[in-house]
Amino acid sequence: MTIYAAGVVCWREQKSNLEVLLVNREKYKDWSFPKGKQDPGELLPETAVREMLEETGIRLRLGRKLSNVNYKVSTHEEKEVHYWASKLKPKTWKKSEFQANDEIAQISWLGVADALQVLTYDHDRKLIEELVSLHKKKELETKALILLRHAKATPRSEWNGAEAKRPLLAEGKQQAKRLVGLLTCYGPKRLITSPWTRCEQTVAPYAKATNKKVIQRSQLTELSSTLSPRKTINAVEAVFESTKSALICSHRPALPTITKTLATRATAEIKDQLLGATSLEPGELVVLRLTISPKPKFVAIERVNAGFPAN
Repeated sequence: MTIYAAGVVCWREQKSNLEVLLVNREKYKDWSFPKGKQDPGELLPETAVREMLEETGIRLRLGRKLSNVNYKVSTHEEKEVHYWASKLKPKTWKKSEFQANDEIAQISWLGVADALQVLTYDHDRKLIEELVSLHKKKELETKALILLRHAKATPRSEWNGAEAKRPLLAEGKQQAKRLVGLLTCYGPKRLITSPWTRCEQTVAPYAKATNKKVIQRSQLTELSSTLSPRKTINAVEAVFESTKSALICSHRPALPTITKTLATRATAEIKDQLLGATSLEPGELVVLRLTISPKPKFVAIERVNAGFPAN
């Protein structure tokens, strides 16, 4: 049996120098990154955010996914830890309230060289090396663009009304509610959706929970993507003009046009995965990471189903 856990490699820049946040665990007498076991019913991104808050008092949004760490614990069971890199803003650090407890004795910001010396485990040092490599390539600081297929809708064969008004099933409404916690981990600021009912109902719970405006784009409907794919392409490309993280919610028939448009800005390493997002299940999403640069490009992708752990 594999034990799943998740954590965060929290970083910041101080006078152009890269620093990471480490925690000192009293029980194990070690230095590592904030992490912990996945709770029942929890998705791994949610685990990472929760553990970060519990261990350091810091509430943050996840950045790009890092490599998973695998090792055996004292019971000889396999443990798989999923990590995300997250840049901490100064105002978030000021709001944090760390208090030493039975589990975490102290937290400390350290430069990369010092962190490599202090960290107890080799697998944590490898994460530092990965972080430094991404930083040098200017691929560490990114913003999220989330592509979401609407939740499970009433079957066409069971709906007699207008196609644009076909709503979510009760199961789909539950999926939409379940998405709130997951999307909060990434914190998309612009919510762009097809105006058709099933898409609106999918993003509505998150919009309400975060008090964000929903932006309707008729170009993202399946009808528009079929009859006027150029309009769909233009609507997707317009997302790049904003510096804010974003979410696009659309329909399965529109996904090929949307993914092909996004893939024009993707690195070769992730292009196939991005194009494969045409197979998203209802309520499933991909989180793309876009570099912060004059010529932004997608450098990472993770696929998450709200009903299952991330992979």
